[in-house]
Amino acid sequence: MPTPPPTGPLVTRDTLAAELRALGVEPGEILLVHSSLSSLGWVCGGAVAVVRGLLDAIGPDGTLVVPAQSGDLSDPALWSNPPVPADWWARIRATMPAYDPLITPALGVGVIPETVRTWPGALRSAHPQTSFAALGARAAELVEGHAPDCRLGERSPLARLEKAGARVLLLGAGYATCTSFHLAEYRIPAPLVEVGRPGPDGTWEVVTEVSIDSHRFDELGHDFERDRDVVRGTVGAAEARLFPVADAVAYAQRWLPLHRSREEEC
Repeated sequence: MPTPPPTGPLVTRDTLAAELRALGVEPGEILLVHSSLSSLGWVCGGAVAVVRGLLDAIGPDGTLVVPAQSGDLSDPALWSNPPVPADWWARIRATMPAYDPLITPALGVGVIPETVRTWPGALRSAHPQTSFAALGARAAELVEGHAPDCRLGERSPLARLEKAGARVLLLGAGYATCTSFHLAEYRIPAPLVEVGRPGPDGTWEVVTEVSIDSHRFDELGHDFERDRDVVRGTVGAAEARLFPVADAVAYAQRWLPLHRSREEEC
């Protein structure tokens, strides 16, 4: 049976840029984008067209930032999807390639961030598991200084984005993907965890970190959107939301202790 033709809408670089501007994206701004390519509809040119449309919308003075996480550089003892045999763990730890910002692929964040990461001129932060990639006028200042023991806290690009007045664009993505909420976890009581990964010298390293958890972020996002000014619209076939990083962090910092306290774990 033949595959039926797509029903649309037909999305192009030009329509993306126009709809982003209609949503409120402004030339020269810093935009932290969480995205889902499949949610947009039939995109002529795929992820490349989306990135070009985003760059068109913010213009040459703007900066595009995306999560470029590589969570697979982690302890195999914690893997569950799928797990690996326990007798493999030591060998995996001994042979896992170390993080290289130029070649380590982004994982689990979609094809649009990986397209940004490999774009000519893109810069990427140094954290081996929760890096960000950036393109544009202020890319360097936003991704530099990402501390190896601070995944999404005060010494990560998130804090720089907050200070710089960046906005979040959820492009077909839900609040569960909103990394800005994690910055709030560093400002409230939270448990610490030991995080294992391959070190830059070829040995396995373990660092102590704040425990981050996106559990109930969808509920947090629902309440945030109810109580704060979140711009909502449609880009292609996707729901889109636009709001300041600082607003999301401040709201989460108040919401989380009331609705998802982790003090007892500390």
